Amino acid sequence: MAKAIKTTVKVLLPAGAATPAPPLGPILGQHGVAIMDFVKAYNEATADKKGEVLPALITIYEDRSFTFEIKTAPVSEMIKKKLSLPKGSGVPNRDKVGKLTQAQLTEIAEAKMQDLNANDIEAARKIVAGTARSMGVEVESGKN
Repeated sequence: MAKAIKTTVKVLLPAGAATPAPPLGPILGQHGVAIMDFVKAYNEATADKKGEVLPALITIYEDRSFTFEIKTAPVSEMIKKKLSLPKGSGVPNRDKVGKLTQAQLTEIAEAKMQDLNANDIEAARKIVAGTARSMGVEVESGKN
């Protein structure tokens, strides 16, 4: 018999370095989950990706047990890493902070494809390009 699901929670945590401090502690605590058990399991599962910020989808069951699924890093994090940017632009339409080449755009789109709501690589590239623009990162024009 399948366990009854109580709730699912999405959290954005540093890979290999999650702590029981807020925001994680209060979120899991209110559902009666053993917070340190989750922190240990998450840190072990993401130890090889230290330095990245990864979303986790935590499914909490009625018996207070949990399972979690780690997604790929947000597109904005991937763009910042690819261009070595500390952060996006505060005024994206006026202050540009970097430029993404078509090759980098495709690379990010391919890495993110499994989590995007896109049917093909071209649609995924458009999603990544839109995120880049909203961060003040220009996208090199031209088709591959």
